Amino acid sequence: MVSSQTLPQFTSPHSFRAFRSDPPQWLPIALDIARSRGIDVASPHVFSTGTNLVVGFSDKLILKIFPPLLRAQFVSERGSLTQLKGRLPLPIPEIVAEGERDGWPYLVITRLTGTLGSEVWPQLPEAQKERVLRQIGETIAAVQRAPLGPLARIEPRWSEFMRAQMQGCKARHTRLGLAPKFLAGLDDLLRDAAMLIPMDAPPVILIGEYIPENFLLACSDDQCSLAGLFDFGDVRAGWRDYDLLGPSAFMAAGRPGRVRSLLEGFGYAKLEFALKRRLMALMLLHQASDLNSHICIEGWQDQANDLLELQELIWAE
Repeated sequence: MVSSQTLPQFTSPHSFRAFRSDPPQWLPIALDIARSRGIDVASPHVFSTGTNLVVGFSDKLILKIFPPLLRAQFVSERGSLTQLKGRLPLPIPEIVAEGERDGWPYLVITRLTGTLGSEVWPQLPEAQKERVLRQIGETIAAVQRAPLGPLARIEPRWSEFMRAQMQGCKARHTRLGLAPKFLAGLDDLLRDAAMLIPMDAPPVILIGEYIPENFLLACSDDQCSLAGLFDFGDVRAGWRDYDLLGPSAFMAAGRPGRVRSLLEGFGYAKLEFALKRRLMALMLLHQASDLNSHICIEGWQDQANDLLELQELIWAE
């Protein structure tokens, strides 16, 4: 227990995660912060998933507290919510208050209504999955039409980020246990990537994780629609196709109708070879890339013999 109402300092993500997973250590401080902002703390709800300290109050507000070692996520979240306010066709949280406690920045944001996508997605009929993926494609495009504003200053810049990812790509996927038949094609793919992925094109806002855990759905009369988008802690600026990877890996599952819906919603009328090749490269270069954990196609390791066959499997026509 924390006897004095003080947030500790952490030097490693591991020690912070241990602290976050033990709410009695930090919830009293979160409640103290909430009270100081005039929030009714009668029935707090601790969110156990996620990266930061997150507490909900009634169905109206959420308090997110960021450790100093994740200050970049605070900057990203605050900048994104400010920049995207009023610019999207669906709700996102609004900032009610912000501040700092013991060097830990925090945000008080509005709580969205709807059902978490991950709770609904597996049970949705195929036609509804295609409908939602089209809306996700449209939402990605809408986010990317918004001006970058201060998000343009987020480091690292796209070209530096991509070059660093390319440098560490083979070592990363070897460590994560990617099958040798796929590792064998990495050098060729990275060579193509250097030409296929624009490094100096005008950057757009990239959320990085359009996945069911980060959006809300509203379902009525057998129709499901996107009802909200949240979690902007990993935003960066860069090439637009990067944000197609989350829904491609976690949701489209190599189903042609789903793939087509996502890409058409985004604005791609045709699924050309160069686009598939670029998406395959970006999937391997993504900040959170781990193909063994992230490709939601049952038995995909046995269905493809190399990366070329894998890209045809993931982005099937």
